[in-house]
Amino acid sequence: MQPPATPRDEHTRLETLRSLKLLDTSPSERFDRLTRIARRMFGVPVSLVSLVDDNRQWFKSRQGLDATETPRDISFCGHAILGDDIFIVPDATKDNRFVDNPLVTDDPNIRFYAGVPLRVSNGSKIGTLCIIDEQPREFSEEDLELLRDLAEMAQQEIAAVQLSSMDELTLISNRRGFIALAQHALKVSKRKKYPASLVYLDLNKFKPINDNFGHAEGDKALVAFAELIRSNFRDSDVLARLGGDEFVVLLTDTPVENVEDVLSRFDSAVNHYNQQAQRGYDVCYSIGIAAFDPERHSSVEDLLAEADTLMYQHKKQTAGSR
Repeated sequence: MQPPATPRDEHTRLETLRSLKLLDTSPSERFDRLTRIARRMFGVPVSLVSLVDDNRQWFKSRQGLDATETPRDISFCGHAILGDDIFIVPDATKDNRFVDNPLVTDDPNIRFYAGVPLRVSNGSKIGTLCIIDEQPREFSEEDLELLRDLAEMAQQEIAAVQLSSMDELTLISNRRGFIALAQHALKVSKRKKYPASLVYLDLNKFKPINDNFGHAEGDKALVAFAELIRSNFRDSDVLARLGGDEFVVLLTDTPVENVEDVLSRFDSAVNHYNQQAQRGYDVCYSIGIAAFDPERHSSVEDLLAEADTLMYQHKKQTAGSR
């Protein structure tokens, strides 16, 4: 048996998947409708919308299968998300990657598998729409197009979900997406006793940008600031636009005493942007830093509230000079 390889964008992929808050949720008609259509259209016993998590594949929708999840290392869908098009196994008993796979040798006795990777807006492939048969079979070009069309519909449904957790302007997480990701990250930090720090950033003098240069220019300032955050913090950090001109970054495995070094580099990047952009105003910000303490912070909201208070204290002290 050959376990699936790990995608190169695995951290971003998992972060994106979890931000959608689809894992371990109740069945949804929007996805069940598609798996019912797939099962009937192709005459197969099993059709699934599978989401590939860290060490499992979990089924958001399933027709003809009792299990709600299976280990990722034996999953067919784990292989499917490595490619860009339909992943087809005509006969698993004749494929060295799967011939001794428990899903082949035991229930559900997979012989034929066809899965289409499901992409979201950042390009991450979070799972598949797939069909399974207990008999070997071949797929025609028409079959391929039909399955692709159903997968496209599934992607549209996921996009609708994603819009509720992503800020449409800056294309980073919104408050809802941040809470979901940050809560998971803090649980890991607490369990493994890793330090974590939260940085609350608020753009200063944002209203005058809108008043003097127009709202379109204000949007450009927000996008530029989000990109500065994205490019100067780590890929493993959780970042978001909370709303308006307020942004936040959760730095995991980072003690608060190390945050100033990170912020010094960020401040230099902001200054460099201001010098290069020459847009008639400077992007400047106030900041609040809070260290995660499991004894005092029972939730992400507690940590946010502390960092928010510290940010406003900084704003008053500096009159928005940073």
